Amino acid sequence: MARYREALCRLCRREGQKLFLKGDRCYTDKCAFERRKYPPGQHGTARTKISDYGLQLREKQKVKRIYGVLERQFRKYFKEAQKKKGVTGELLLQFLERRLDNVVYRLGFAVNRRQARQLVNHGHILVNGRRVDIPSYRVKEGDVIEVKEESRKIPFIDENLSKVEHRGVPEWLELNAEAYRGKVLSLPTREQIPLDVKEHLIVELYSK
Repeated sequence: MARYREALCRLCRREGQKLFLKGDRCYTDKCAFERRKYPPGQHGTARTKISDYGLQLREKQKVKRIYGVLERQFRKYFKEAQKKKGVTGELLLQFLERRLDNVVYRLGFAVNRRQARQLVNHGHILVNGRRVDIPSYRVKEGDVIEVKEESRKIPFIDENLSKVEHRGVPEWLELNAEAYRGKVLSLPTREQIPLDVKEHLIVELYSK
């Protein structure tokens, strides 16, 4: 499977805002975006006029990079959202937010979605008492997500949980840090998804 292996901070600079891809570092003065708030490359400081298509493309790329999904998978989510009743853009974000790797990150077990994906891939996460090693697994209302008992000795999990108050847990999730367990209280609404994105631009891009 294709993976992005270059500097993550370049992605934030390219999108013109923090995507919080490196966890705690993004909250410090070491964040590359804080030091260089312009796109990477030799022409990064040049003023350019962005077309409507360019704005739509950048919004799509931003969301893809935040959740760490590739184009084919992202388009699949969009087509599924398009078929369901409701606001397509909001449904798209809801599908992405319900990914298991994202939920593991939101609950504070991982410092970022990459680390959360690694925890899931390596079989450290249980859903309703059963091991699930598919990062794209979509959680449902009432699902219980927990760290496998043997995996609770992993040092960075305790460290991440100790800092979860700094980031906060969304209202649609419930965390019991002492039990290394979280629960899906409800499906997320748009107001409960803390992303500074204009999803309608993505809908306009794919609807052409």
